Amino acid sequence: MANLVVHFEIHASEPQRLVDFYTELLGWQFTQFGDYPYWMIQTGEGSIGNTEASPGLGINGGLTQREGPAPAPGAPVNGCNIVVGVDDVDATFARALDLGATEAVPLEDTEGVGRTGALTDPDGNLFGLISPVMSDGTRAM
Repeated sequence: MANLVVHFEIHASEPQRLVDFYTELLGWQFTQFGDYPYWMIQTGEGSIGNTEASPGLGINGGLTQREGPAPAPGAPVNGCNIVVGVDDVDATFARALDLGATEAVPLEDTEGVGRTGALTDPDGNLFGLISPVMSDGTRAM
């Protein structure tokens, strides 16, 4: 097996709040793991761990009860963050703001990369969005 990242976790002070946020924003499916404060996240078709015969292009994850205080606004990243590939980064970014996220890094085009931006979710977790389609409709990759 290659050294691929195959799972991610989001920590939540109020898990149901983030379950609702990511379900509404990205269509992810959450399933609580028994009676534990832990939810498995299915990110969608093509993710590693789905029932397909071959590995996909994305990964699934989990959401867990936060064990300490949420990150302070403007604090540096303490740990890892995730970047989610989306079809329409401008619409998804705007929808995230409508659902209670705040802008961390404004959307911008980066040659050879795509259109990217970052937000903090309603519990202060940083996450990024990326699309290979630039603002002028051309593809970066």
